[in-house]
Amino acid sequence: MHPVSPRLARGFTLVEALIALAVFAVLLAVGVPRMADWVAATKAAAATQFYAEGLGTARAKALALNSASRLVLTRNAASGQYDWQVDVCFPTPETPCNEDAGDWSTLADAVKPEGAAGDGFTSIGRSAESLPGTNRLAVSTGPDGALEVYFTPLGWVDTQADTRMMRIDLDPVDVEEAPFRPASVVLTLAGVAATCDPNVAADDSRRCPE
Repeated sequence: MHPVSPRLARGFTLVEALIALAVFAVLLAVGVPRMADWVAATKAAAATQFYAEGLGTARAKALALNSASRLVLTRNAASGQYDWQVDVCFPTPETPCNEDAGDWSTLADAVKPEGAAGDGFTSIGRSAESLPGTNRLAVSTGPDGALEVYFTPLGWVDTQADTRMMRIDLDPVDVEEAPFRPASVVLTLAGVAATCDPNVAADDSRRCPE
């Protein structure tokens, strides 16, 4: 049997262990902030899709059910961002579906066309609790801070409604240190929602319409 070399038998020296710890600390110092930025950017992108999904769902429900629909935003107590809810309503000759009238669905209460069988249709809601907080992401709506938009049974935006949210802007709170770009979700009168970049050049196809 060959004797074990003293050089091979020894483990880490104290100096080598300290060097390894120092290298590990440097990697953490560099990597953790970058990982945090990546997570923030991913969540910001998810927030843009979150609101685009809400607008798309409202239009899809109106078309699928041949009903009026609306998207309503309300503040989430945890994140401070906006939850969304899609309600539906079936207009009748006597009772239209608008801001002031109509039998609108809720998350608990279903509605259905007059004389129809079945259980009817409840609202669809999504929580913004997992979105970046208001200390990192600023969400604003327009025009004039409107928080609702109504759709006709044909999927178009109801221009008879006084409240008409046509745009949702998502901006980093700290512009200088932000790990993600501003983004917007805009709605056409045809009811189609699209994401865009408000800060690119005017001839860039990603730019938001004025």
